[in-house]
Amino acid sequence: MTVAVATHLVEVEFKGNRRAFYTWSGETAPAPRTPVIVQVERGEDFARVHSVGELAEKRKAGTTHGKASPEPLPAIVRLATPKEIDTAVRLRADEDAVRRAAIGLVRELKLDMKVSDTEWQWDRRRLTIYFTAEERIDFRDLVRKMERRFSTRVHMWHIGVRDEAKRLDGVGRCGRPFCSSTWLPQLNPVKSSAAKDQRLSTLNPGQISGTCGRLMCCLRYEHEFYVQQRKRFPKEGKLLTTAVGEEKVISNDIFRERVTLRNAAGEYRTIALALLRHELGEGPMPEPDEATEYDHEGDDHEEENLPVVPLARATPRERPPERPRAPQHSERSRPTERPATPAPQPTERTTPESRDESRRPKRRRGRRGGRRGRGDGNTGDASST
Repeated sequence: MTVAVATHLVEVEFKGNRRAFYTWSGETAPAPRTPVIVQVERGEDFARVHSVGELAEKRKAGTTHGKASPEPLPAIVRLATPKEIDTAVRLRADEDAVRRAAIGLVRELKLDMKVSDTEWQWDRRRLTIYFTAEERIDFRDLVRKMERRFSTRVHMWHIGVRDEAKRLDGVGRCGRPFCSSTWLPQLNPVKSSAAKDQRLSTLNPGQISGTCGRLMCCLRYEHEFYVQQRKRFPKEGKLLTTAVGEEKVISNDIFRERVTLRNAAGEYRTIALALLRHELGEGPMPEPDEATEYDHEGDDHEEENLPVVPLARATPRERPPERPRAPQHSERSRPTERPATPAPQPTERTTPESRDESRRPKRRRGRRGGRRGRGDGNTGDASST
């Protein structure tokens, strides 16, 4: 009598967050992080169990490497022994020296490429070199020299900068490990429209870019929420005819569902989206808690402490209190008054001759105070005869 052996779907993880799907025949599937030896294209390789059961089924249906898995799936050869684990540890320690050797050959051949990482297959039948480059690279000479030096088959793998960050791992600006190297199933493209829809400035790309230099993967997490939520709000700058009159949409608060409006007199009011739809004839009258209007002049007040003003025009801004006048001076501290300017003395009545005389230009006086003569030796008044 034969006993049917259950087959389990297992997702294994190689170095650099590279994953693949295999099958395991047995009563129970191996636990996560269990070291196993799996069958690969050229020989055997070392890996660890990443997920099993329902999680593995879900990841196989929703990830790129799961959809691209071959059919039928290969089987796990066996659980790794302590000796095989030690062999894998020694290979990982030797990969750093291999990477430095590859970098030296790249500089010798003057190739415009960057060697990111190297990976030994567990049985040393293949050496994979991961690199990044802006353009197509002719690395045939590099492969020949690497194969002669390490006596194995060399496989060159061109990856992008985001894949490089996923493989090498690191800490993001949020203080946590990269999402791409921890839990993110696959790397989807991130467009600049995701930042614009979330009202993030694109003038400084460094503020919304990750360590890899591309837009952060987390911009996609809430993008769908922003897109669907903004469809429920009127566009900013649009003129609406509400119960108060013609008002212009100034801003939208998609999280608290509030709309800030301004009328022709320059008065602001913040109204609930449900109440605004009712005023526009697009929905029923909301509950009293949702029909609360708030004055836009307030700064950091809480909603529950504000008065309820349904369908009322916002009050204009109050005039600031007058400044207190300067204190009156006492008798002792009163500043001394300046003496009055004496009244001008009456002048003699002038004649036409004297007016003509006053209009004449003044002559320079001599050293002794008298007027200079005209050449006739007379030092008297010039007007005298």
